[in-house]
Order: sequence, then structure tokens, then C-alpha cells
Amino acid sequence: MFKADFHIHSCFSMDCTTPLEDIIKTCQIKGLNCIALADHGTIEGAVKMQTLAPFKVIIAEEILTTTGEIMGMFLTRQVPSGLSMEESIRLIKEQGGLLCAQHPFDKVRPDSLNSEVMDSIAPEIDVVEVFNARNPLKNSSVLAAKFAQEHGLPGCAGSDSHSAYEIGNTYIEMPEFKDKEGFLQALRKGKITAHHTSPLVRLSSLAARFKKNTWTK
Repeated sequence: MFKADFHIHSCFSMDCTTPLEDIIKTCQIKGLNCIALADHGTIEGAVKMQTLAPFKVIIAEEILTTTGEIMGMFLTRQVPSGLSMEESIRLIKEQGGLLCAQHPFDKVRPDSLNSEVMDSIAPEIDVVEVFNARNPLKNSSVLAAKFAQEHGLPGCAGSDSHSAYEIGNTYIEMPEFKDKEGFLQALRKGKITAHHTSPLVRLSSLAARFKKNTWTK
């Protein structure tokens, strides 16, 4: 069985300073043996993590489009930020990746996908993140789960960790898989253990963003 957290950030994200080595160590302490590393606008950290981690790592990326943020999973190439939703999805699909709608319906985050966008891209969505530990409002998770059910889509979950402390706050126990097709099948048999992370953790993201901006000036 896999114990998986499908939404983790590393120091390769602009708002996170967690080294890859710390992520690996924390996963081992918490018994996680499968993760998706989904940094903002890059797959560099995830590609490197695959060579370092003694467990399964899915190469993912949070991609900012002109109409909201989406996640590509099982990627082999980076998808640039700032493109249209249609072009971003095309670039994910043409490399054999999966489209995950992460933290949808979250009214606190301006880049989250709203109902109108979710409905417009529904035929292209492969996975819906039905629980995100950083979502402060329960209703967004309820709407995400309802959307997944209505469209017959598997649901995933993750901590959305931007610090080592958050890793594994939410996880899925599911059958092991080898590829993206097996991943989709295994998700449907998964059991989510969900815990909300304190909103205060967002301060670590703001601090990391400020620190990195300061270094680049």
C-alpha cells in the first residue's frame, strides 16, 4: 500500500524554502512512501527528487494560467506560466500528463478555479483535489468532492505543504501503482485521512517569498 501526499512544495517554489533532503527525511519519519512534488512554475525540483528519494515521486507542477491555477501530473517537461488555460492543458496532455484541478472553489485564493472555469474544462480534467489541507473553508472541499462525483472523476488530496511541518497532514492510503493509468485506478480505492492545517502556516509562505525576493534584488 502507498501512504501518499499528492501536493508538496520545495525550495524550488518561489514561496517555499524546504530543501529536498528535508522533505525526504520528513516523509520517512511520517511513513509516506509516495508523493507528488508540485512546485510553482517548475519541475526542476521534482525531477531531482526522483533521483534522490527512496520512494515514489510523481513529477508535478502548479501552473498559473490566465484564468486560474492548475496542476499537471506525470510531466516530463515544464509548462510555462502565464499561458491561456487551453494552451496550458494542451501542453500537459501532449506530453502524456494528467490534469488535476487542485484546491478548486477556494474563495480565499484568487487563483483557484471557480465554478465557471471548472465547468468549462470538465471534459479535460483527470483528477480533482477533493481535500487540500490549506483550504480554510470546509465548503470548498464539499464542492470539490461533489464535482468529482458528478463527473465520475477520482479524487486526490494533499497537504499543500510549504514547510516540512505540514507534510503528511493530509494523506491517502491506496493500492500501489506503476503508471498514470494505475494511479487513476488506485485513487478510486483510496482512503483519505484529512486534517486542516492552521491558517498561520501561510506566514511561512509569505516569509519565504519575501526572503527570496530580497535575495534576488
